[in-house]
Amino acid sequence: MADTRVLRIAMNGITGRMGYRQHLLRSILPIRAQGGIVLDDGTRLTVEPVLVGRNAAKLEAIALEHGVEEWTTDLDGVLEDPSIDIVFDASMTSLRAATLAKAMRAGKHVFTEKPTAETLTEALELARIRQEVGVTAGVVHDKLYLPGLVKLRRLVDEGFFGRILSLRGEFGYWVFEGEHQSAQRPSWNYRAEDGGGMTTDMYCHWNYVLEGIVGPVRSVASRSVTHIPTRWDEAGREYEATADDAAYGVFELETPAGDPVIAQINSSWAVRVHRDELVEFQVDGTHGSAVAGLTRCVAQHRSHTPKPVWNPDLPVTESFRDQWSEVPANEEIDNGFKLQWEEFLRDVAAGRDHRFGLLSAARGVQLAELGLLSSAERRTVDVPELAVHAAAHDDHVVAPDAGDAGATGVGDRAAGAVAEVAR
Repeated sequence: MADTRVLRIAMNGITGRMGYRQHLLRSILPIRAQGGIVLDDGTRLTVEPVLVGRNAAKLEAIALEHGVEEWTTDLDGVLEDPSIDIVFDASMTSLRAATLAKAMRAGKHVFTEKPTAETLTEALELARIRQEVGVTAGVVHDKLYLPGLVKLRRLVDEGFFGRILSLRGEFGYWVFEGEHQSAQRPSWNYRAEDGGGMTTDMYCHWNYVLEGIVGPVRSVASRSVTHIPTRWDEAGREYEATADDAAYGVFELETPAGDPVIAQINSSWAVRVHRDELVEFQVDGTHGSAVAGLTRCVAQHRSHTPKPVWNPDLPVTESFRDQWSEVPANEEIDNGFKLQWEEFLRDVAAGRDHRFGLLSAARGVQLAELGLLSSAERRTVDVPELAVHAAAHDDHVVAPDAGDAGATGVGDRAAGAVAEVAR
C-alpha cells in the first residue's frame, strides 16, 4: 500500500477575495477533496489547510462552511508552529515581506501572491533569504496556467508566428467609485500608502506573462495615471485615491533568439469593456498572429490572411473576427491556480526549487518600480538584470549592477515617484 504524506498549509489572508476564492475554494479544498496528488514514487500527498487572518468571526464561518478544522488570528504563533509545513500569504502587500521573511527563517516553505514586497530591495532580500535557508518558494504566476495563454505559448513553441514582431495587451474594467454602487475591489487598492496602485499590482503580472510568452523585458516606457481621484471605502466614507488606477506601458522585449519585440499593454480600472474577455493579448509575427484571453485563443496564419483595403468612404462589409480560427486545447486544462498549487506541492515534496520563485517575483517588483520611475520622469528606462548574492558580513542585499544612472537607486527613486502619480 502506498504511503501517504500530509502537508499542513497555513493560509494567511484567507478572508480576502483572492485568498478565499482562488486559493482556498478553487485550489486547496479541491486538492483535498480529490485525495491529494500522487507523486512519481507512488506516495499520495494530501493537504490540510489552517486558516489565518485578523477577523475571527469570518475565519470561524469559513472553517465551519468548508469543514476546515483549524483557524487562528495568531500569525506569529503559526509561523513558529513546527507542525506547519507551508505558509501561504494573500494579505496586504505592505505586510507580505515581513511575513515571508519570518516564515522562511522558521524553515517554512512559502507560496505567495504578489507583489512579494513594496520595494525591489525587499523583494531581493526575500530571494536571498530563500537561497540562504534552502526552502522551496513559489510565487503565483496564475495567468501562465490559463487555457488561453497555454494555447498561446504552444503556438510560440511550435514556431507558428515565425519571427515575433509585437505583442499588444488590453486589461481592465470599470471599478465603481463606491458612492452609489459598491466597488468591486478593496479600497486599499487605491491608496499608495497601503501598497495600492495599478502599476504596482499589474506590472508584476505583466513581467512574468511577457517573460513566459516572448522573453525578458529590456526597457519600459510607462505612464501611470489616477483617472478617478475620489472614491468611497467599504464603510461608505469618501477618501482620496492616492494610487494610480491606470497604467499605459510600452516594453521592449528580447526573444531567446535575440530578436527585438515591442509590447504595448494598457491596464485600467477606469475603462469599460468592449472585447471578448477582461484581458486579451495579441501576438503578431511574420508567419501568423494570435489573440488569447483567459480561456480562448484564435489564430490567423499567413496563408489565410486576407488583403484588406482601406476605404473610409465605404462601410466595412467583411467580418474580420470570422477570419480567425479557434486554437483547440486538445486536453482538459484545470483551474490555473490549482494547477500551479499542485506543481508547487510536488516541488516541496521533492525538495527542489519551484520554477516561479522569489527572483522571478523580484523582477516583477523591479518592472513596477521602473514603470513608476518612467512615468515620473517621462522617459524610457532600461531594465537591468537581477542577481541574488549571499550577504558577506552585515546580512545586506547586494544591489544589482545597473548599467546607467537612470537605473541606479531605482528602489528609492520609484518609491518617491508613487507620490507624483499624474492626475
